[in-house]
Amino acid sequence: MISKHVQDTTTLHNGVKMPWLGLGVFQVAEGDELVQAVKTAIKQGYRSVDTAAIYGNEQSVGRGIQEAISESGIAREELFVTSKVWNADLGYEATLAAYETSLAKLGLEYLDLYLIHWPVKGKYKEAWRALETLYKEGRVRAIGVSNFQIHHLEDVMKDATVKPMVNQVELHPQLSQQELRRFCAEHGIQIEAWSPLMQGQLLEHPVLKEIAGAHNKSIAQVILRWDLQHGIVTIPKSTKEHRIIENASLFDFELSSDEVARIDQLNQNLRVGPDPDNFDF
Repeated sequence: MISKHVQDTTTLHNGVKMPWLGLGVFQVAEGDELVQAVKTAIKQGYRSVDTAAIYGNEQSVGRGIQEAISESGIAREELFVTSKVWNADLGYEATLAAYETSLAKLGLEYLDLYLIHWPVKGKYKEAWRALETLYKEGRVRAIGVSNFQIHHLEDVMKDATVKPMVNQVELHPQLSQQELRRFCAEHGIQIEAWSPLMQGQLLEHPVLKEIAGAHNKSIAQVILRWDLQHGIVTIPKSTKEHRIIENASLFDFELSSDEVARIDQLNQNLRVGPDPDNFDF
């Protein structure tokens, strides 16, 4: 199934629909620029926004959402809002409290997706228990993890009563995560890419340049299209209106299987972010 529209969704294993494309807001400070970016994205047809407690910008994201709702007349139910619990709050009670704090900052009554941000050894299973509680109480529509490797997922699923619905990881043509993608597909866990454009490091790549030229598209659009054709949810970050618009115009072209294969071959298992097996924060 190849998505044809900015509001097309994937169905998570619990039946909840999640847009294939969302707005990421990592490293964007609180303030009017972010409020505007969220409003612009929603105005341009985006229905998904991804933030996290540690980004320190949930209030502005919430303001952007509220203003977009009141100005455009769309319903809260049409939006898909994600946040994440930070490492310092990974305990059963602490995670429940962190969820309330995020909701309060966002000014929302529920989240569509709540994720464990990093697999902190010895802590993430208690946090997962808290997410299961929130989910079973109907406080959140879907729960998942971020930056989990296969062994972390196996560890969580050993004792889980609810399987993670999403695993959001660093994923781009130079870190294509094929093994992890295979594992998640087998278990019905939706993969989502953060840093899909490798923080801008791929925007001069000759192979991508050539493919982009053939379609009269930008390299960013080619990479995001590659995500979609692989069934990967993607959340490019931008605060600039023209980029937000450009990142969403992915639905009037298609990469050939040969082009997809050429992009697949760019993988070097190269990370721009921390290694989930070796981080200390």
